Amino acid sequence: MNAYIYDAIRTPRGKGKKDGSLHEVRPVSLLSGLLKEIPHRNGLSADKLEDVIMGCVTQVRDQSGDIAMAAAIDAGYPDSASAVTLNRFCGSGLEAVNQAAALVNSGQAGFAVAGGVESMSRNALGSDGAFTLIDPLMITSHRMIPQGVSADLIASKYGYSRADLDAFSAESHRRAAQAWTENRFAKGIVPVRDNNGKIILDRDETIRPETTVEKLAELKPSFEMQAKMAGFDSMALQRYPEVEELNYFHHAGNSSGIVDGAAAVLIGTKEAGEAAGIKPRARIRSFAVVGTEHVIMLTGPYPASQKALKHAGMTFADIDLFEVNEAFAVVPMLFMDQAGVSADRVNVNGGAIAMGHPLGATGAILLGTVLDELERTGKSTGLVTLCIGGGMGIATVIERV
Repeated sequence: MNAYIYDAIRTPRGKGKKDGSLHEVRPVSLLSGLLKEIPHRNGLSADKLEDVIMGCVTQVRDQSGDIAMAAAIDAGYPDSASAVTLNRFCGSGLEAVNQAAALVNSGQAGFAVAGGVESMSRNALGSDGAFTLIDPLMITSHRMIPQGVSADLIASKYGYSRADLDAFSAESHRRAAQAWTENRFAKGIVPVRDNNGKIILDRDETIRPETTVEKLAELKPSFEMQAKMAGFDSMALQRYPEVEELNYFHHAGNSSGIVDGAAAVLIGTKEAGEAAGIKPRARIRSFAVVGTEHVIMLTGPYPASQKALKHAGMTFADIDLFEVNEAFAVVPMLFMDQAGVSADRVNVNGGAIAMGHPLGATGAILLGTVLDELERTGKSTGLVTLCIGGGMGIATVIERV
């Protein structure tokens, strides 16, 4: 039995600060709006939706208490629909999709809705305690360092310059601006509205088309002071003694944006779709998750992709388009070099550097992004992959039908 993608939608991404357009919108509302839209736009009765699986990383305050269940109730789903919220850090949205696919593949459900939500303006990154970065014994015993320092470690180890990273980041903004200008995201975007139906936000809020390498060069490194004051630089170099010193090249302009947003993907069997009278858009060929060395941490996309491709009986050459989450500029750059993939096949409509990274939702957002672009260009196969905190990677391979 195969798992098929019938729909993939998302909210626009709002700036993750108090002056962001989505700050006043509760995260449950961001998610429930999409859950309402899924059956409505597919002519599907909500009682056909058996499970709701959602990622959310910072599960505190109004994102706590199984927000997937709260959103399903708020969306008017029947009592027969179950729901669960999971946390695989930055990979949570794609993990939700993969778990839904496994549920469908095994014959345990006909339809499931997967995705994620994160309101970073209302629930700041790390406000859940981030145990591994505040517990002194974990930090000293296992060299637990922040992700930004890990990104700088990768750049230092593999020889990426500040100019390299900034050029990649400027291109992310250029591609994202062009994609919006050409309405490439229109199929999957569901505007966020207030209780009166008035649009609050209908496009990604953090794209800066005017971004240049010269402007990015003026920004100060974000992680140098933290690394030196807390001794994270020493921990990194102890683990990787071949690196003579850390170059602090990552900053706010070449790292992923902090934003609010949500995504939902309708996954089901072929038989369930036929019974409901709807056609699938793509088949999930395979998926995989891997563990990697936890100090350098952010190198998981390549081995996770290798594993997923092996499951599918495919190679990197068989993939038309890639979405590699731009947690930091160095992450997709390293992936392209390791996989031998050219830039014209990766993040062709920009990425999280330009449009932001709503932690629990990003993986599902990227899945919809690559599917829409495959359809727009008439291409067939796509691969989505993300690095994950603590040293993991996740990947999913899809094929249009």
